[in-house]
Amino acid sequence: MTKAEILKKEILTQYRSLRQFAIEMEIPYSTLVTALERGIEGMAYGTVIRMCGKLNLNPIDFTSLERDTTISEQLLENRVMQYYVKLNQEGRDKILGIMEDYSEISKYKA
Repeated sequence: MTKAEILKKEILTQYRSLRQFAIEMEIPYSTLVTALERGIEGMAYGTVIRMCGKLNLNPIDFTSLERDTTISEQLLENRVMQYYVKLNQEGRDKILGIMEDYSEISKYKA
């Protein structure tokens, strides 16, 4: 499934129509329809990011974000995981230990 197809499916799942979504996003309906038919690669990056934010989709791979997770939180989590998977088992154990220690200190709790 292409990114445009994912977007269209998600728009129609969350909104009554493409037109309603275009109005909510304050973009021309014809622009939205053209992008969904021809692919979103020609669409302005900022518009795609705004659309993903409105639909709660990760702008990198267009997967659904948890409803209570912001895009910036998801991107931070992805960044942390990219570093984590580069570590060997000893490094992973060390990092998890450090994170566990820090999570017990009230100064660092979220």
